[in-house]
Formats: sequence, structure tokens, C-alpha cells
Amino acid sequence: MADSKTIDFDALAATVARGTGAGRCTIAVVGAPGSGKSTLAERLAARINEASPGSAAVLPMDGYHFDDRVLVARGLRARKGAPETFDVGGLLHMLGRLKRNEEEEIAVPVFDRALEIARAGASLIPRSVSRVIVEGNYLLLDRPPWRGLRAFFDITVAIAVPEDVLRQRLTERWQGYGLTPKEVEAKLELNDLPNGRFVASNSVPAGFVLS
Repeated sequence: MADSKTIDFDALAATVARGTGAGRCTIAVVGAPGSGKSTLAERLAARINEASPGSAAVLPMDGYHFDDRVLVARGLRARKGAPETFDVGGLLHMLGRLKRNEEEEIAVPVFDRALEIARAGASLIPRSVSRVIVEGNYLLLDRPPWRGLRAFFDITVAIAVPEDVLRQRLTERWQGYGLTPKEVEAKLELNDLPNGRFVASNSVPAGFVLS
């Protein structure tokens, strides 16, 4: 990501707080599975809300997973989390609604990892929110239909994490959900790590890379 500017958390939070002018500012946080996107997004929202309560909210891309019933029918259940297992059109439409900010509040889906299902309307983003932090693997993917998302982002930041660190984090994640060693290995080698490599090699550079 040679065109990206390296930035630390405090500087990033200040940049997000300043925004990019009038209207709602939308921030994309991208990275491989296990890179810490959710944690960073929540930290950013918390920092912004410390100074201006209720002004920041998080939209996780994972809320747009296709349901397992769809994935099983398409033979994609084992690849859940790959680009083809998301409702990109639904996310695109939601980003448009959020950017226009014409409604009193907008209900957004949230993925429940313990249940492996997206819960519709699980979170509300009111009109008063001026910073929406969107986190997900493929937000800057330079492939159709994903590349259509970029027009909605004012600030983009990527998290670069070595693969050995990703492997350790993901192993601990899936062990925490009760998967057997064989199931964990399959998750990592057949899905999570290949998806992370795909993100790294097929995404446009973010404006910032977190140091």
C-alpha cells in the first residue's frame, strides 16, 4: 500500500473527529479476518463519543452475510466469509441511505457470531450520528460489484497484520467457539487465511494504514 499514509490510533481518531466537511462522514476500516477491524471501529467510535456523545456509530459489513440456508443451497457454506457469500447490493443500498441521512433513524443488521446468523434491525443509527464507521474485509475490493462501495467512503484505513499473528488470533477465536482442532485447521487453511490474502492482493490502497 505504497500510496497510503501510515498513522497511529490517536492521529486517526483526530482525523475522523475533524471529518471531511459538511454532512455525515463515512469511514471504512478494512483488513484480513482477524486483523482487528471490529476492535478498531469500536475504539474509534468510543473515542469520538467521549468528546461528542452519540455522534459516532459502527456498521459491520458482516451483517450482510447471506443466511446459511442460501449458502448451503449454493454449495458455499464452507466458504462463508468469502466475497461471494455477502449481499453486496444490500450493503450498497444501506451505505446510500446512511450517507444521505434523510431518515430519523436507520435500522442496520448485526452478525451474531455465536449463532452464525445476521440479525436484521439489531442496531439503530439515528440522524444525529455524524460519523459512521464501516468495518469489513472487502470494502476496498477492486472487483465488481464491490468497487461500487468506495464512492461512499470519505476516509479509508487499512490494518496490516502479519499472517502468523492472524493465524494465532483466528485459532484462538475458533477454539473459543468450541471447534475441534481439525475444524479450526479447516477454517484457517480453506477459508480465513485465503480470504486475507485475497483482500491484500485485490484491494485498492486505503488512505491510511494503521501503525
